[in-house]
Amino acid sequence: MSYGDFPWFKDASVAGILNVEQPRPGHFHWPDLDVDLGIEAMEDPGRFPLRAKVGA
Repeated sequence: MSYGDFPWFKDASVAGILNVEQPRPGHFHWPDLDVDLGIEAMEDPGRFPLRAKVGA
């Protein structure tokens, strides 16, 4: 996963990245980062343009 495709992780702490939940199959949530991603978006980020701006 590149920071270009997933900028939320660039300045995140290792602890924040490792604190990940899977609320339902194929969907992941990083509560410390307020990031939610589906497995499809991680596998093919080009199909899912960014919807939120970092720091917005």
